Amino acid sequence: MKQALKEAEAALAKDEIPIGAVVVMKDQVIARAHNLTESLNDVTAHAEMQAITSAADYLGGKYLDECTLYVTLEPCVMCAGALAWAQIGSVVYGAKDMRKRKDSVDLKKLYHPKTKIEGGLLEEECSQLLKDFFEKKRG
Repeated sequence: MKQALKEAEAALAKDEIPIGAVVVMKDQVIARAHNLTESLNDVTAHAEMQAITSAADYLGGKYLDECTLYVTLEPCVMCAGALAWAQIGSVVYGAKDMRKRKDSVDLKKLYHPKTKIEGGLLEEECSQLLKDFFEKKRG
C-alpha cells in the first residue's frame, strides 16, 4: 500500500485526485498507476483502470487471477466491474469511498466470485491525502 500511496502523491503533483494503485504478483510490483482523468480528459482514467491495463500488458494476457491490486481508495462501480472482468485475485484498498457508495449496491457482488477483498490498510494515510486535496480545492 505504501507504493500505492507514492502513486497517489504522483497524482497530487499533477493536480489529479490523489489515488494510486499497484498490481503485485508473487511479491513483485508489475504495474503502477495513478489517476489521470484530468491529464487525459478521460473519466475512465482511474488509477485502477490504468493499473489493469499496465499489468495485462506486462503479463501478455487479460486475466490477473494471480495478482493483487493495492489501491488507496475503494474502487468505484466502474473499476470493480473491470476488475471482475480481469478476474483479479485480490483487492486491497485503503480508504472507503463513502461519498460514492450506495446502500443498494453491494460492491462485493460486482467482483469475480473468487476475488478476495480487504479494506482499511493504511486507511488514515489514504483518507487524509484525499481530505487535504479536496479541502484545498474547495477552500
